[in-house]
Amino acid sequence: MTGPQRREQLIEVGRAAFADRGFDAISVEEIATRAGVSKPVLYEHFGGKEGLYRAVVETEHARLYDSIVSSIGEGRWRERIENGILALLTYVEDHTDGFVLLVHGQLPGGQRSYSTLMNTVTEEVSFLLGEAFLHRGLDSQLAALHAQAIVGAVSLTALWWLDQRSPDKFAVATHVANLCWNGLAGLEAQPKIIATAKGIV
Repeated sequence: MTGPQRREQLIEVGRAAFADRGFDAISVEEIATRAGVSKPVLYEHFGGKEGLYRAVVETEHARLYDSIVSSIGEGRWRERIENGILALLTYVEDHTDGFVLLVHGQLPGGQRSYSTLMNTVTEEVSFLLGEAFLHRGLDSQLAALHAQAIVGAVSLTALWWLDQRSPDKFAVATHVANLCWNGLAGLEAQPKIIATAKGIV
């Protein structure tokens, strides 16, 4: 193998190993054995287990982020929502080990990978919603709040679907997009809290 090919192979093996056993439970020796290489080869490419782990997380982070952001960049709003949900669920389906690692693993220093990724996605959605709010005469400063609500609903649904896998990803995307879209389509410019309006505090 060429150097880049070997590096990619080690990242793939590392992804499966870390998802299966976790960072602490697996050794450099076991990862090297799974990859069919000697330990010095792994050290040469990544400097050790922590370096490989970081490379795996960064690779999966970029793969999922690029997929989601490219899927929501164009089209009608309901299509963007559906496409974003489908991008996330397709990643869960096709790269389950990577998703498990992003959700349950964390980078050295305690930083959670999945929450960090979803925060970045929320910023993108907030920017897009801000433009849409301005176009509809709504308060664009509230776009960040609505982005948090939408991305939060979608990201938690993906965690649920990781274990359920039923209904299928297309049905899930349709129903969640229906919920989000009908909420956005009927958005009130000045919503009132019903309980407060009735005198209930």
